[in-house]
Amino acid sequence: MTQPPRVSIGFPVYNGETYLEEALDALLNQTFTDFELIISDNASSDRTEAICRDYASRDARIRYYRNAENLGAAPNYNRTFGLATGEYFKWAADDDRCEPTLLARCVDRLDQHPAAVLAYPRTVFTKPDGRKWWTAKVAPRLAAETPHQRFEAAIANFWCVEVFGLIRREQLAKTSLIASYYGSDKLLLAQLSLLGPLLLVDEPLFYRRCHANQSSRLSHEEREIWIDSQAAKRSKLWRPRNSVELFKSVLRLPLSWPERLRCLGVLWQKLLSNLPQTLAHRLQPRVPTKV
Repeated sequence: MTQPPRVSIGFPVYNGETYLEEALDALLNQTFTDFELIISDNASSDRTEAICRDYASRDARIRYYRNAENLGAAPNYNRTFGLATGEYFKWAADDDRCEPTLLARCVDRLDQHPAAVLAYPRTVFTKPDGRKWWTAKVAPRLAAETPHQRFEAAIANFWCVEVFGLIRREQLAKTSLIASYYGSDKLLLAQLSLLGPLLLVDEPLFYRRCHANQSSRLSHEEREIWIDSQAAKRSKLWRPRNSVELFKSVLRLPLSWPERLRCLGVLWQKLLSNLPQTLAHRLQPRVPTKV
């Protein structure tokens, strides 16, 4: 019986032909080679399918799947996790790239710290052509000893690029994965913070590309459809939001009652401090934008 790889890389993609080959080359050239690359093509209409099938024909580590229709980003991300078999799991995007040692350094970090749930490198944001632009700040205390300290750090305002780090698959399975609303990556990191430390690999090994076609350039309404076209059809009253889901996570995940109460206190203080900004955002008129 064939042993499963130590690492599974989930690679959701939709119409990613522009940067796709660069992203795939960066992953396939990792110095750590014991991985499977799971590509889930969300019914692309450009050259994505042809590019992926060509790569899959040349590298046995690649498993290519194509959805009959566009499921939305969240279901497609989660599909790659559902197909994974490795001990560790990592999501990768079609417009980003990484240094050859990223997997090796993150695997080593998790191997050395069994209690940790995620290892992530420093992130460099780049311009569309790949030129370095600026380095993201690291969220403090994500590796703190106690859950409530990590939770407080995880619900603070930061870029959430840690979601592209290397995660223990067993622990990731306890979370909601990528929930079907925009911004749920913060929920995921908060849930992981309740399960264990998130460790920094203090090297700039991940490059997050900024360009005109990324989801952050969409309007609020366009983002809802992009993340999950079916979820966007539900009444806004019944759509999940971070505040409610965070409360549910604190109550659901395995914590001692003293830590659970501390986490609830942290969350309550956060919601109170954000209340004026939240009300102003709700009352602001929203105008669709063109990307």
